[in-house]
Amino acid sequence: MKPKLIFATGNKNKVREINKILGAFFDVLPMSEIGCTEDIAETADTFEGNALIKVRYLKENYQVDCFGEDTGLEVEALNNAPGVFTARYAGPEKDANANMGKLLTQLGDNPNRAAQFRTVVALIFKEKEYLFEGICKGQIAMEKKGTDGFGYDPVFIPDGYDRSFAEMTLEEKNTISHRGIAIGKLKAFFDTLEV
Repeated sequence: MKPKLIFATGNKNKVREINKILGAFFDVLPMSEIGCTEDIAETADTFEGNALIKVRYLKENYQVDCFGEDTGLEVEALNNAPGVFTARYAGPEKDANANMGKLLTQLGDNPNRAAQFRTVVALIFKEKEYLFEGICKGQIAMEKKGTDGFGYDPVFIPDGYDRSFAEMTLEEKNTISHRGIAIGKLKAFFDTLEV
């Protein structure tokens, strides 16, 4: 039986994504599995800070090995906004369609569509803290394309592709995505250990 590793999220899409990558080592479970249903406030002004807030909260209150992440979209023409406010860009409801709508409106017909997704993963494992980062550079599309994925996936076209994340399979996205890269570094870390 595989050991359990708690993921500091309630987002089932993220849990599914991560299980495809880390499933050989752990049974990756959402924090609801340990009875944590709190919406842990992300009050830091960096992705690293927000990821650490989540895992430190779980470790302190539930004494579990765990990992968490914070991900944001940084758009060059908008001075790297929405950044740490990515999920709440259009308001506290965290409405993906409203967020994409606001982003496309703010960019308008600006020819500079350069953007990057950045993920920072924080891990607490055997009483030590670790950080792993993943970046995926790309462009913001003029309009939404595709129906898969979540968040800003329909408007983000990774460099080297002519399709949005929302037009890719989960496996294809995981090989190039910011979260896939960061979790890949986490996987490489576990590869070196006797888990």
